[in-house]
Amino acid sequence: MRKSILDWPNGRRDVLDYRSAAVPLTTLGLVGAISTAILGFLWAPLVNPDAWNAPEAYRILYWHVPFAWTSFLAFCLLLAGSISWFIIRSEKGWGIFVIGSELGLLFGAGVVISGPIWGSAEWGVPWDWGDARLNTYALLTAMSLFLVSSFRSQPEGQDTRDSLSAIGILGCLVLVPITVFATTLWQDRHPGVVVIESEDSGLQPEILLVLMLGTISFFVLFSGLVALNLAIMDARSEIEEYRLSTDRGAL
Repeated sequence: MRKSILDWPNGRRDVLDYRSAAVPLTTLGLVGAISTAILGFLWAPLVNPDAWNAPEAYRILYWHVPFAWTSFLAFCLLLAGSISWFIIRSEKGWGIFVIGSELGLLFGAGVVISGPIWGSAEWGVPWDWGDARLNTYALLTAMSLFLVSSFRSQPEGQDTRDSLSAIGILGCLVLVPITVFATTLWQDRHPGVVVIESEDSGLQPEILLVLMLGTISFFVLFSGLVALNLAIMDARSEIEEYRLSTDRGAL
């Protein structure tokens, strides 16, 4: 019999724990994200108009930045799952790989959609093809899209899993460090790390407060989505095991 995708001891109790955590965490994260948007547009102060070409447009960063930070949690999950499958053939690791790929695509898409909106207003162009951080991050998101499309469309087997997990390992190990340090090493148009006091990004307390609320909310939302996916995967595995046992009983 095929083992559960997430084969922990006392599996049924673990599934119930995931289900009980998934909805509250996801709901709390969504409420926090919506509250962040409301506070960002209606309560947070305006930035210095002398330092920004489009000071009102900066408010989209209250979602753009949390999207970006949370996406790196997804890429770390993708890397951990890739290594776990590729090295020790862990079914649990493959499940983590799938979740990391899908959430990397979700939150990565949030970044590459919101970023050009702000860039169009602030820079006059939606994308700067000479900016290392923008382009390496776009490659990370494109990698997630490729992985999700591939494991959903290709026949599932060890060869497919090996190939996709190898891409996940190489992509994350190469692109994530470059993306993280690109602004410091090759800063062009993209702002520096916004929570660090600098010439480009000194934050008022109200702005920092809303930004931190958004970040925490997105982290909570991410945790809820991970728990939800874990519960769904194990539920599917239980259904498959039940179907197989029923088929055997009918013979």
